[in-house]
Amino acid sequence: MALPAQDERTVPAVVLQDLDREPLERSLAGMQTLIEQHGHVVVVCSQAVPRGVQQRLHTVRSLLESDRIAVFRPGLPPLGLAVLARQLRQLASCDLSPGVLASAGRLLTHYLHAGALLGSVAKLDRVPVDLKSHAKSWMPGSQFGVLAHPAPQLVRIAPGATLPGPEFGTSMLVAQGQLQSDWVTGLAKTWNAQGLREVVLPAESTTWWGTPRLIEFCAYLPDLSVLYQLVTSVRQNSCHWCGIDVIGDRCVFCSAIPPTHEQPARAG
Repeated sequence: MALPAQDERTVPAVVLQDLDREPLERSLAGMQTLIEQHGHVVVVCSQAVPRGVQQRLHTVRSLLESDRIAVFRPGLPPLGLAVLARQLRQLASCDLSPGVLASAGRLLTHYLHAGALLGSVAKLDRVPVDLKSHAKSWMPGSQFGVLAHPAPQLVRIAPGATLPGPEFGTSMLVAQGQLQSDWVTGLAKTWNAQGLREVVLPAESTTWWGTPRLIEFCAYLPDLSVLYQLVTSVRQNSCHWCGIDVIGDRCVFCSAIPPTHEQPARAG
């Protein structure tokens, strides 16, 4: 999940390994150290991780009684989530407050196009798949192009088959599993991707997509100045509970939402 740095300013990632297997005391000590070193911690977590990892994260946050830990679990496929985590690492080098940086994740997900080329959709349960596609997935040589985000879509690979792409300039990352094909390279050209780079397939990808026969891809905004402009152009609010500045209604650190004010009744 920790992609190579985009540039020399990109903040290094801290990988929380074996959270569901290490002693609770070690998890607590590690998180406490991170808080002492950095002030606030933003945990970007895949929805494909074991349930024990999710439970450990919430246990650590609860026992530390800290409003300085934000746990972010968007419904992105693993490579898309890794890209988002790196974008937040890029922005961490800028003059953004912790709350704005943490809540920027929700905003930036709208600018990611994440999917995969699959050799089978028989076990794909995170993107809607009709019975016809399931049946075809058992045919030898069948391949499917799947867009998981921003809008789920599936096409069976045939001459001219493509997926809807971004309407703005992006770069593309590709992570190859146990599948060989030039289709994703052609998709990058169709999407007018400004660059195409290969990275290692995330460990959670096989579980998320339901097959090791895949090539995962993600189109994203690579330029730090563009990311910064997007984030700073959105109106910021102060959390009424903990006082931190955030983007949006819900505070990413204490989870508070603005109180609703009832309109006074009118006489007559």
